[in-house]
Amino acid sequence: MTENYTALYEQHKKAGASFTDFGGWQMPLKYNSELAEHHAVRKSAGLFDLSHMGEVWVTGPQAAAFLDYALAGKLSAVAVGKAKYSLICDADGGIIDDLISYRRADDRYLVVPNAGNATVVAAALRDRAAGFDVVVEDASAETSLIAVQGPAAQAILLELVPADQHALVTELKYYAAVEAGVAVNGSVQDLLIARTGYTGEDGFEIYIPNVDAPALWEALLAAGEEHGLIPAGLAARDSLRLEAGMPLYGNELSRHVNAYAAGLGPVVSLAKESDFVGKEALAAIKAAGVGSTVGQKLVGLKGTGRRAARAHYPVLQDGTLVGEVTSGQPSPTLGYPVAMAYVAVEHSAPGTVLDIDLRGKPERFEVVELPFYKRNK
Repeated sequence: MTENYTALYEQHKKAGASFTDFGGWQMPLKYNSELAEHHAVRKSAGLFDLSHMGEVWVTGPQAAAFLDYALAGKLSAVAVGKAKYSLICDADGGIIDDLISYRRADDRYLVVPNAGNATVVAAALRDRAAGFDVVVEDASAETSLIAVQGPAAQAILLELVPADQHALVTELKYYAAVEAGVAVNGSVQDLLIARTGYTGEDGFEIYIPNVDAPALWEALLAAGEEHGLIPAGLAARDSLRLEAGMPLYGNELSRHVNAYAAGLGPVVSLAKESDFVGKEALAAIKAAGVGSTVGQKLVGLKGTGRRAARAHYPVLQDGTLVGEVTSGQPSPTLGYPVAMAYVAVEHSAPGTVLDIDLRGKPERFEVVELPFYKRNK
């Protein structure tokens, strides 16, 4: 597999990062202590390189109608300036990817797929664009994405935004985006800033051309120093998103999983007037009661002991296999092990006690509502 490097690779090396392959990209796993990085995001702020994510622009008079057809959600209902979490599914209802789409104008959207799926999603969108008056442009290779996440994220970002534009940041709602000036390399650049994230905390994701990404990274580190900001890698990102009950493609989501089993039924708009890829299959899956009365359902599991579960560990009820763990580890914030797993729906009610086979030794876990952690707003 070809190794890809983000525009911030040298910054990560200089900071002493340990690297890992993720979706074909060499990404920082951690810089020093993954626990310290996790706690920094919960208590102050963390700085993340998300430049491995994809950026696909969809423009044209029929952009809204096209995305209504290409994705499972009703993107035509999204107001300009807002964003929507959605799924791109195959004809059988399997999940090709979960993604966020930002409506930047009546006829212009930014679709953001996950790292390993960016090329696949861009190709699927191009294929589905036949017959629509739209242009699909994959800008992933030219675009970097930097995230500031945590309670101090807004204060840090404001240090780089001109005072007369502070309201653009402070008044920005969750799942919304705005273009605002940001001080980079001695000048103020208009950059797309989204109030979104994958940590369960307040925060911002900033889109910037590759050439300017290192300067923005350094500027954010400098601005955040007095606020407790530190760079954070994929290990902390994973523990943060797990506590927040957010699915990870390749763990909780895949082409072998449907939205109803994954608890993402509300993301699917069967009521929208237009047809969309996978609609017939998803309607049948919902009608069959998958995820509610039959099949499996994604649940949260809270450990009653100290030992943590990991992906693919069997879930048991009285010694009988009833499911499989998709993600699991000790929760740094909560102080006990947490996991997500697909289990048979008859064992999915909160309060149900199940065992996870931890390499031949059963460990008791309890089904709980997701998310495990929710920030105080």
